[in-house]
Amino acid sequence: MRTIVLIVFISFTGGLFSQEQTAAQLAREARNDLREGNKKFHQLQFDEAEIAYKKALSKNPAYSKAAYNLGNAVYEQGRNKEAIAQFEWLEKTLTDKVAKADVFHNKGNAFIKEKQYGPAVEAYKNALRNRPEDEETRYNLAMAQELLEDQQSQNKDQQNSQDNKDNKDQQQDQGGGNDQDQKDKSSQDPKDGDKDPKDPGESPKDKGKDPQPPKPRPDQLSPEQMKQLLEAMNNEEHKTQQKLNAEKAKGKKTKRKKDW
Repeated sequence: MRTIVLIVFISFTGGLFSQEQTAAQLAREARNDLREGNKKFHQLQFDEAEIAYKKALSKNPAYSKAAYNLGNAVYEQGRNKEAIAQFEWLEKTLTDKVAKADVFHNKGNAFIKEKQYGPAVEAYKNALRNRPEDEETRYNLAMAQELLEDQQSQNKDQQNSQDNKDNKDQQQDQGGGNDQDQKDKSSQDPKDGDKDPKDPGESPKDKGKDPQPPKPRPDQLSPEQMKQLLEAMNNEEHKTQQKLNAEKAKGKKTKRKKDW
């Protein structure tokens, strides 16, 4: 029984020693990959540096330095969104404030490249919270704030311009029918179209009827009445003249009635 226990113990400790040896070996290889990546990075061979950093992380996934440098290599290749995602993952795993400040700073740079100035401002502020004395980050923050103000101003101008255009188009749409109606009316023959209500001429209702004479005002005689009155006056004057002639012929004075 003791022999069996001894064999099992030796086998177990041998497995632990083998695992520790393998982990240490992988860690050394990861550091070598990191150095190779840094070398390629300084030579501006960012694609080669990216490959080296990924190799390091495949051997040691918790290797924060390799993860940080991988984000920088991706950023230098213009893949800003991938860099942002890498930095966001990394900032959740770090506890050292200086390292976190670097991550936030570089994430702000990636947001600037994407013209996402609002998130860039927040990233730089987070960097300064972890390292307030960083003047480069402070400068980048001021630049991002200025760019954000310009962007907001341009967006506001564009929105106002679009609103004005929409209002103008809407007014044209609403007035288009009226303009067409006016053109249609002006092109009509005056004989066929409706006349102005102020025009005493023929209206649609009067079509097919004999024209009616204008009605006189209450204090004005009609032409027919005027004619009759003149004839009556002429007849009366003619009778009076006949009487005067007859009186003269007899030598008698005419007797007149008083008016009172």
